[in-house]
Amino acid sequence: MTAAPLTRTARAAVEVRLEGLSRHYGPVVALDHLDLTLAPGELIALLGPSGCGKTTTLRLLAGLEDADTGHITVGGRDITHVSAAKRDMGMVFQAYSLFPHMTVRQNVAFGLRLRKVNAAQRDKRALEMLDLVGLSVQADRYPHQLSGGQQQRVALARALAIEPQVLLLDEPLSALDAKVRAQLRDEIRRIQLEVGITTLFVTHDQEEALAIADRVGVMRDGRLEQLAPPTEVYSRPATSFVAEFVGLSNRLDGEVKGGEVTVRGITLPLVERDVPDGRAVALIRPEAVGLASDAAAESGPLTGTVIAVTFLGATSRVTVDLGDTRVLAQLPTSDATTLTAGGRVTLTIRRDPVLVSAASEPAVGEEA
Repeated sequence: MTAAPLTRTARAAVEVRLEGLSRHYGPVVALDHLDLTLAPGELIALLGPSGCGKTTTLRLLAGLEDADTGHITVGGRDITHVSAAKRDMGMVFQAYSLFPHMTVRQNVAFGLRLRKVNAAQRDKRALEMLDLVGLSVQADRYPHQLSGGQQQRVALARALAIEPQVLLLDEPLSALDAKVRAQLRDEIRRIQLEVGITTLFVTHDQEEALAIADRVGVMRDGRLEQLAPPTEVYSRPATSFVAEFVGLSNRLDGEVKGGEVTVRGITLPLVERDVPDGRAVALIRPEAVGLASDAAAESGPLTGTVIAVTFLGATSRVTVDLGDTRVLAQLPTSDATTLTAGGRVTLTIRRDPVLVSAASEPAVGEEA
């Protein structure tokens, strides 16, 4: 039986539904009745601390582990009890796992060979995929002759060569240096959009998640804290955990009253206006903090001393000691050049809606 001709264009994108998925490892709850739907052609990035359940979610979708409860459907087909080999998933992991004795072309064509596609079609498809990832010139080289970034491109081409219904990416960039990681991140997004494949991307890097995804799912203790477009997750986090995990937040003591919070003499609106009155901690983004040099300033709730100015390229991060707490401000570098360690400054806080957490609640990463 002759295999159908392969083309560069993938099949129509499919919807993926994870419903009520739970997974336990002894007493440890890795997933707690997770519900997640990926629209056809959508790229969702799962983000969260170690042990939050993001990799377990991917492994259950891949069929590498079995769920204790729940169902998985792909394109309307229930695959909950289908073996991994028959799930039609393309997978790319942190480890490239290329065959060292095979050329790049042979590595990409390997999955097609297992599917009994004839040699001419395998070769054509492999070259198409290598062209897609920009490596057609390296087709006859061996993995050891490529850089780490190039090897990961080969792994991506191999995953796409079989025309999978779903692409799964598990920390695929974490072994690369920062510059290559950023370049390949953008390349993965370009390829995913060109192919139009439904994709689940798991990462611990919030910059990657925010840059690459249609929607970002922030996970904690086996549950989704928020699933929303990147701009919404950052600018309107659903919970204090999301606000502190995604990006940086200053934690400033305040007093909530009537749907507002007063912080160091400044009243700010709340994202959630039904917060009960009382003491709380306001979570304020560094970019909402402004600074003005004030050599004559003696004291005040928003007057302090510059501890450090950290150059980050177009922006700089300034740490200010207010006496009883420290505050981060993120400014255009052109505005931060006049600031030096030891200088006195006065802060301003932009009136953006903020989230608050209970005064006794620890920051993300702190011990309770």
